[in-house]
Amino acid sequence: MSNDTNTLVQKLWGFCNVLRDDGVSYSDYVEQLTYILFLKMADEQSKPPFNKKSLIPDKYNWSTLINKDGDELEVHYRHILENLAKYDNILGVILVLTGLTQHKKKSC
Repeated sequence: MSNDTNTLVQKLWGFCNVLRDDGVSYSDYVEQLTYILFLKMADEQSKPPFNKKSLIPDKYNWSTLINKDGDELEVHYRHILENLAKYDNILGVILVLTGLTQHKKKSC
């Protein structure tokens, strides 16, 4: 494993330990990490060399998260997930099935 990868893994586990210490269950933080990684991977896939069309609308993509922190980041992240769960595509289905929200769906 490269140094960058080791550093990232250590940071990720550090964040998980903080969440666990704050009473967040393992399944809850794994679920949230999965959502975050999905948003990041969708962003990566939309850039060179992949250049794939993203399933994530621009107003809900990774770049809308990176310049926020604290409460603003938390509120925006929750807003992203709640709105993506409304879409009538595989992403909306996954978010609804995982219990994120039961909002009415709309076409993406």
